[in-house]
Amino acid sequence: MKGKDWVWAISLVSVAITAVPIIFILYYGFVVFHSALGLSRTVFLSIGVTIFSSALAALIIFLVFTPLAFELSRKTHAVWEAVSDLPASIPHPIVGIAFLFIGSPLTPFGRLLTSIGFGLFNTLQGLVLALSFVAMPIYLRSAQSVFASSPVEPENFAMSLGASRMKVLYSVLVPGASREIISSSLTAMSRAMSEYGSVAIIANYVLTYPFNGAQAVSVQIYQSYGYLGPGVAVTSSALMILFSLAIVIAIRFVGGGNLGYRNRRRDFPGGRQ
Repeated sequence: MKGKDWVWAISLVSVAITAVPIIFILYYGFVVFHSALGLSRTVFLSIGVTIFSSALAALIIFLVFTPLAFELSRKTHAVWEAVSDLPASIPHPIVGIAFLFIGSPLTPFGRLLTSIGFGLFNTLQGLVLALSFVAMPIYLRSAQSVFASSPVEPENFAMSLGASRMKVLYSVLVPGASREIISSSLTAMSRAMSEYGSVAIIANYVLTYPFNGAQAVSVQIYQSYGYLGPGVAVTSSALMILFSLAIVIAIRFVGGGNLGYRNRRRDFPGGRQ
């Protein structure tokens, strides 16, 4: 068939390999097991903790790391890039241990945080900080690519009128690439939703308001598997997949589907539609 070759066929197999575990979880979770405990209020509360903390982490990442993405898209900073890539390459329990000691009374900084009531262990703020740390590289690299591909003419024009780089960033570049930036933020949020290693150490339970005693869903599913059996864990997992799928669909919708490919086609000879 026209347009279908070995690349298409192997790609189809790759998609199938990815889809099979998801389909199995959905089928066994909702049809075979359909555990009432897996659909309990506790599970929904855990999903709420995960979505809320991940969205808050994505917002913090946008506010804190957007200037760095812009800087790295315009200038070479080898050390800065290596440091910003580090959270993606270290085992994430290390991240949990690091924040645990940062907020510990054993350190001067930890004692300062404790004195102002900003504890990190088993708190919402500790959970959000850990999620922000592990999801940051996803947003940073995506936003960096967005800024690198943005035309420099509007930027140079604004700077020639006396605008600072910070003003150019937030008045020209970010509004001009708002869909891509939102898509990058949602991608970072989806990465945060899947985190387990650091969360299990720094915030095994969220003991602070408004999620008193709740757990992130990754921790809750793991403990359900160990203490309540695979039926409960599989049903909880199937439910979480539905919420994750909603985020993925939002990313595709905001990002405009395969818009990047269509734009690139117009840049090549013979590629104009």
